[in-house]
Amino acid sequence: MYTFSSRLKIFAVILIILGIIGITFGFIDSDKSLGDVKELLASESSHGGHGEAHEAKTVAHVVKGGNDHSDNTHADDTHGALSSDNHHAEASHDDEHAEHVMHQIHNRPWSALYVAAFFFMMISLGVLAFYAIQFAAQAGWSPLLFRVMEAITYYLLPGAIIVLGVAYFAGDHIFIWMDPEMVNPQSEHYDKLVAGKQGWLNKTGFLIRGIIFIAGWCLYRFFARKFSLAQDDAEKGDIRNYKKTFRISAAFLVFFIYTESMMSWDWIMSVDPHWFSTLFGWYVFASMFVSGITVIALITMYLKSKGLLPQVNDSHIHDLAKFMFGISIFWTYLWFSQFMLIWYSNIPEEVTYFITRIEDYKLPFFGMVAMNFVFPLLLLMNSDYKRLPWFVVMAGIVILCGHYIDIFNMIMPATVGDRWFIGVPEIGSILLFAGLFILIVFTALSKAPLLPKGNPLIKESEHFHY
Repeated sequence: MYTFSSRLKIFAVILIILGIIGITFGFIDSDKSLGDVKELLASESSHGGHGEAHEAKTVAHVVKGGNDHSDNTHADDTHGALSSDNHHAEASHDDEHAEHVMHQIHNRPWSALYVAAFFFMMISLGVLAFYAIQFAAQAGWSPLLFRVMEAITYYLLPGAIIVLGVAYFAGDHIFIWMDPEMVNPQSEHYDKLVAGKQGWLNKTGFLIRGIIFIAGWCLYRFFARKFSLAQDDAEKGDIRNYKKTFRISAAFLVFFIYTESMMSWDWIMSVDPHWFSTLFGWYVFASMFVSGITVIALITMYLKSKGLLPQVNDSHIHDLAKFMFGISIFWTYLWFSQFMLIWYSNIPEEVTYFITRIEDYKLPFFGMVAMNFVFPLLLLMNSDYKRLPWFVVMAGIVILCGHYIDIFNMIMPATVGDRWFIGVPEIGSILLFAGLFILIVFTALSKAPLLPKGNPLIKESEHFHY
């Protein structure tokens, strides 16, 4: 039986407190007026930053929009009028740019909070899918890990509610289609394409669908856990609860594959309502799946280092690392398929998604490809390395960091543009949800024996060697 140590509990609470402080600072620091933003842009322009690039774009815009005045016979008053018009046009353009940057700065703490909230929620959801697959496939190697999986899925309900709550209350700070002006034909901000999607992209439908997703996932988690514990208390040879879990797992996987795709459209892809990808649901699934399996491996090795789960051997660690390696390759396949087809076809409304990320997010965009593909490939290809806990931990940390940056790349370009930075609000959000995740997961671990002794395949799992 696992006991949640007071030291780890204090550590989790400290993370939560530091996270709250960081997030609060982020919201306070981002509360800038239009005047503050203009001063910021002027300072950046003088130091060769974002403002200088904008100034060059503004000059190009004015030159392109102006007339050819190479004929020196024109009247002085005409020249003065044209100069005045250009000056006013440039000033108006600068004001619009400053207002746009102000909104991006205001969006940043909301976006940082949302990225971290979704990242930790998707870990739990990925573990739930992996758990269901083990039961549906009647896998014999994994029952020793079931209590770890069940504990991780405890985070799903609070984590998913937080994600939905942040999305709903952040509104157009994250999802521009939540701005009522975008679907109002009389407004200057009216967007015909967004208005055409109003039947799906509306706050009421978004909330209702989110509740259905969360309810379905958590109902399965509740009954799977209930039957798992009941199986421990069943008489020898009575596997009725195991069969119940098998049946609901098969049904859940059908529900999951539909709802996970729709969740990906709603909670991530709709931050760019003009863009879509038919691969996106699978792409997000691969990210959550490998992240979830990685966390299973890390927690299992932590418990084993404490003298718990003695039956877990290097073959179990090898298989978890094998999944980490295999799903990383699967993620890369989906990433490349999505990127290559859109980039090669070069359709403006599609390719702009990647142009934005390559131009303004070059380091995180290509960095996460290296972290999610190159590092797992080099670290986990060798079969012997998959059996070394410290090596798997090192690979796991790289994978988790890489997939956090993957979610970062999905959200930030649409909300903060080139105003991104991994600073106090981002780190604070990670600390907050990491602390909450540790607190909930390790509390759940302490609520039941770590060995699911009633599982009919437990002996096969205990004697698993590969």
